[in-house]
Amino acid sequence: MTDSARPLPRALVEAAEQEGRTAWLATLPGTVARLAAAWSLSVSAPFQPGGQTAWVAPVRDRAGTALVLKLAWAHSEARDEAEGLRTWAGNGAVRLHAVEQFTETTALLLERCRPGTSLATLPERRQDVVIAALLHRLWSAPVTAGRFRPLAQMCAAWADEFEDRVAAAPAVIDPGLAREGIALFRALPAGVDQEVLLATDLHAENVLAAEREPWLVIDPKPYRGDAAYDALQHILNCEQRLHADPAGLAARMADLLGLEALRLRRWLFARCVQESLDRPPLADVARRLRID
Repeated sequence: MTDSARPLPRALVEAAEQEGRTAWLATLPGTVARLAAAWSLSVSAPFQPGGQTAWVAPVRDRAGTALVLKLAWAHSEARDEAEGLRTWAGNGAVRLHAVEQFTETTALLLERCRPGTSLATLPERRQDVVIAALLHRLWSAPVTAGRFRPLAQMCAAWADEFEDRVAAAPAVIDPGLAREGIALFRALPAGVDQEVLLATDLHAENVLAAEREPWLVIDPKPYRGDAAYDALQHILNCEQRLHADPAGLAARMADLLGLEALRLRRWLFARCVQESLDRPPLADVARRLRID
């Protein structure tokens, strides 16, 4: 394996082993070498411990500009990352410099965030304000139906997976809660008058301190749909506040985002049910968010 691909990030290796992607790992040295030549890059060792679906490393181009090379294995949710970054054009998110699509790999050449400190280093209430400001900027981008998949498509796929798992192990969750939550998870995407371009996976670890802007979004998974959905991942990551006062946390984020509080609460209820198979305490959060 070439020095430019070593050492393989620990998190990526573990995820690849779990997902049966070890053969994909073996293609990385060749892909890195090919792109380094094509894009005139000098490549440093990848970031550690790394993400779970992509090899990411600092690079410099021929002019000495500090950039990031990201090689992600093909997976549905992140299919339109490059198109989303191209649409946002640096407004709240990192800039896209180049992209190349291989059979099983998407290669992105991205703006490098320096110093690159994660927003997660800030207190959560300050994170709330930064996340809200960034979302407002992302939502201001034009969204064209043909360029991005509808949120309903992702929700339907996740709902199908949830129902299959519950059918295989019905005792894992209260049946009534499961039916109510997943039905709402399917229905909510259709009940919106105006669609925006969503990041869908925006949380503090996906926001980095930068030189061009105080904070920039990385690793979006773009869909088009209801703006209220985009608050959910940040809320779910604020575990202590979520379990202490889920309705209050939802109301706070709705206020910061200018959203209808009841709608965001309903989304949070549905998503907590959907996530509860992997995070069982979320079933109790969902019960407390239920609206008669």
